Amino acid sequence: MTGKTPKSDLILDELKKRRVREKVVDVEEKTVKIVVFTVLNAYYAFYGEDVKEVLIPPEIFYVPGSPEHILGVINVRGDIESVLNINGLLGLPDSGCTQRTRIVIVEKNGVRSGIRIDSVEDVLDMPESAIKPPLCTLDKKAKEFVGGETAYNGRDVVLLNVGAVFGMFQA
Repeated sequence: MTGKTPKSDLILDELKKRRVREKVVDVEEKTVKIVVFTVLNAYYAFYGEDVKEVLIPPEIFYVPGSPEHILGVINVRGDIESVLNINGLLGLPDSGCTQRTRIVIVEKNGVRSGIRIDSVEDVLDMPESAIKPPLCTLDKKAKEFVGGETAYNGRDVVLLNVGAVFGMFQA
């Protein structure tokens, strides 16, 4: 041994000194729950308060004469729920069904429906400060149903406003 302190020990000592100098203060911040999901490999989210349940897709029954964004209806423990195809609203091609496809039952202002998504990625408690307003560069149609933006695992997440999504399907 040469009597020198290993470089890793010096780095650890410096980190300890910095922590003492910075004196991190733990502040209680209000959080919101979000449900992060994918549609064609892009991340989106709904506010947790709007999500009632997540289902493995049962058989969807097509309703003749229904608008193109309504995939059909499903039976959820005796209740009939419509199923919306969010891809059309987002201007994306249909992604079809896979093993990870789910139907998210959402409710807002007394309106309840299922929305087919590609996969649920996570349910998070997110600090309110981490949710930013929608980008001003979004086109006018998209701004109508985007409630904000945040990040998850280093990727952008678009928070969708369920009430506005329902409004787009009623138009």
